[in-house]
Amino acid sequence: MPNDDDPDAAVRESFHKFFESWLVEQNQHLQELTSVSKQYENDVGSSTTNGEEQAQVLHPLVERVVQHYEHYYRAKSRWVKLDVLAMLSPTWRSSLEDAFLWIGGWRPSMSFHLLYSKSGLQLEAKLHDVIRGLTTGDLADLSPTQLTRVDELHRVTLREEKELTEKMAKAQETVVDTPTVELSHVITALMSQNPTQGEGNVSGIMENEVQSTIESKEEKLEEIFHKADDLRLRTLKAIVDILSPIQAVHFLIAAAELHLRLHDWGKMRDARRYQHHGTGTGTDPQ
Repeated sequence: MPNDDDPDAAVRESFHKFFESWLVEQNQHLQELTSVSKQYENDVGSSTTNGEEQAQVLHPLVERVVQHYEHYYRAKSRWVKLDVLAMLSPTWRSSLEDAFLWIGGWRPSMSFHLLYSKSGLQLEAKLHDVIRGLTTGDLADLSPTQLTRVDELHRVTLREEKELTEKMAKAQETVVDTPTVELSHVITALMSQNPTQGEGNVSGIMENEVQSTIESKEEKLEEIFHKADDLRLRTLKAIVDILSPIQAVHFLIAAAELHLRLHDWGKMRDARRYQHHGTGTGTDPQ
């Protein structure tokens, strides 16, 4: 239960519940995407349906999955306004996932690496068909035009990502700006002069100054966070737009599989480490 006196805890717990629910829905979408991709392979093999009929089936599913991502980022946007610091240090993610976070989420450029990795794996699996000039329909079948568009999008995304990384660095550096350093010195001096009052009482004397200093930093972090999430979503949607419907299905399958499995692996690893430290036996697992 969240502490009623700690609004940050309430924010963390409420988003945690949303996130877990969203993951359940993502897993359901993964099952649908996988089923449709298998059905597509069967239909292509038997030539029972044409491209138009296939698109009519695939488009609504791809749209629904993309809308699910949009729902996630709308929810994040609301919670970021409540407490950006909690969203930058998500307790609902595992330590494994935390290690690869960039401004509260995945790096947009990772979408391209995911696309290239999955494309390479599918190309290797169907190399014989590709050499024979057969159409695979999946990510092994990216056309020269598609590859050019993906490359152009990748370059643009990297530039935006770099700009946000630099802005985040500048925002983090403000923790040692002159006003913050001066305020920390003043409060420390007051604590030395009034050792019996304790840190809480002394900080309370200058509560407005402390709050104002922190809020100015939070505002900048919130602005950067929103831009990072916007870039993440725009990148995902732009890649899906470049792909054919069945290619988009394969890309979304790869994205969901990686996201869900990393979350599972991280939770299992954290549970093992917690159990190990709880019992106080053995050596630290690697």
